[in-house]
Amino acid sequence: MRAASRKGASWRKEEAGVFSPDGGIVDVPKMDEGESPALLLPLADDFHVHLRQDAMMKAVTPAVIHGGSDRVVVMPNTIPPIRTCAEAADYRAKLQAIDPRVDYRMTLYLGQEVSADDLRANADESGVRGVKSYPRGVTTNSEAGIESYTTYYPLFSEMEKMGLTLHIHGEVPGVSVLTAEASFLPQLEELHRAFPSLKIVLEHVSTAAAVLLVRRLGPTVGATVTAHHLDLTIDEVVGCSHNFCKPVAKMREDREAIRQVVMDEGHPRFFLGSDSAPHPRHKKEIGMKAAAGCFTSPFLLAYLADTFVWGSSRYTDDDTTVTKRLPDFVGRFGAEFFGVPVKRYEEGKPAVELRKRAFTVPSVWGESILGSEGAVVPFRSGDVLRYESRLVGL
Repeated sequence: MRAASRKGASWRKEEAGVFSPDGGIVDVPKMDEGESPALLLPLADDFHVHLRQDAMMKAVTPAVIHGGSDRVVVMPNTIPPIRTCAEAADYRAKLQAIDPRVDYRMTLYLGQEVSADDLRANADESGVRGVKSYPRGVTTNSEAGIESYTTYYPLFSEMEKMGLTLHIHGEVPGVSVLTAEASFLPQLEELHRAFPSLKIVLEHVSTAAAVLLVRRLGPTVGATVTAHHLDLTIDEVVGCSHNFCKPVAKMREDREAIRQVVMDEGHPRFFLGSDSAPHPRHKKEIGMKAAAGCFTSPFLLAYLADTFVWGSSRYTDDDTTVTKRLPDFVGRFGAEFFGVPVKRYEEGKPAVELRKRAFTVPSVWGESILGSEGAVVPFRSGDVLRYESRLVGL
């Protein structure tokens, strides 16, 4: 039997109906002959997710815990955007009414309406943990985004004092999608120089240059990494609108740099933020101006385990990267960066079971609520993953 893996995960194997001492959820079915043991993880942290509004919100919010996460940072680019703590509290209440098992950590949409006084008085009670910056016009619902950071320096100074986080969509508008992130990086460096104690998260890194800069800038600058940027290159985006996101997946060398810092090195300032971004299929499957976003929430841990199996250049044993790197990437590094409790696997508590078993990604999600044309096509729809995930103890 495998030894227990590090940092809060647990392996177990059912033998004659007896569970290993570090296992404990008794409703796991017996393995088929030759099947690998299950990896048990505490429910993951997803520090970047889009949960939308109205019917779409009702359809996709349950996907968070279905995919293995129960603590998430919620993006504020709704229509209209979330600009005050009162608006964030109202949005959070709607999400909690759909699924109260998830810890929704709210953000405000950076703009002139965001007030340091409001944050100081109401952030804690409303669940607001940071402010999100969108450059104007670069992605979904970013028409109200910003054009200059210096305007907001007084706000950033107050955020630095309050311990709030600045989340950044790091692209420059008006340039090629392949160079938009790299063109933004000098602004990130300037922001960090101006506010060295302000925690800054460069969201959904997609380039080798961004990886290098985040590593160099030090302990108050982190980066979220998505399942799809660990998987895709621009070659898989061309011709497939369901793989189109912002920032777009880049060249192979960019993907390899992201994989190396996450899978080979396990760098503590690179952690999971799925950027799961659902759109109705009729807004993705069109000839021009397909909506940007990959919907990964409902099968998030399975996507990651599948990619961690074959995406690392250092490890050759199928399970090694999953056991050594995945638990920290989805459950420790982000929590430590944000200063929130690190979850540990506990016998009898809700957990995610990952098992090496073929799993076919369904063709749609939310059809019963959204209808056929309004339903969401999950990332890698129809593909067979090497890992299957399921919840236990709930």
